Amino acid sequence: MDPAYFSTLAALAGSTIGGLTSLTASWLTQRVQLSAQQRVGDLNRRTQLYEAFIDEASKLYTEAFEHSETDASQFVNLYALISKMRVLSSPQIVASADRVVRVIIETYLAPNKTFRDVLELLDNDALNPLRAFSNACREELRGRGFS
Repeated sequence: MDPAYFSTLAALAGSTIGGLTSLTASWLTQRVQLSAQQRVGDLNRRTQLYEAFIDEASKLYTEAFEHSETDASQFVNLYALISKMRVLSSPQIVASADRVVRVIIETYLAPNKTFRDVLELLDNDALNPLRAFSNACREELRGRGFS
């Protein structure tokens, strides 16, 4: 083989290998960045969903202490949030959210509470039905690599 051909082929092969290496590195970088963006988007969606549920459930739970009757339409937003959780979250999160709703409904059905009654509930942790839900959410987010 003529040395001129050999050096031309070597240069062409080196150029091809360098180009493929650069292309592969760029592709991998883009893929890692896309994955990171998707994880951050997932974290934001879940966080907003859980915050909205906590806000709505807290409002209804507080109202349940003072009122024994409610309009069922007030629960529509709460059930809509739970339905969204069924799509995005684990069954443990959904079950915990369902338990919170059950506590709220049972509180509506119970006699109205005075402030003195509320103080007595502080000792047995009945005043915080969202604690288990919040803990389950934190564990799920940690399990997905979020801190």
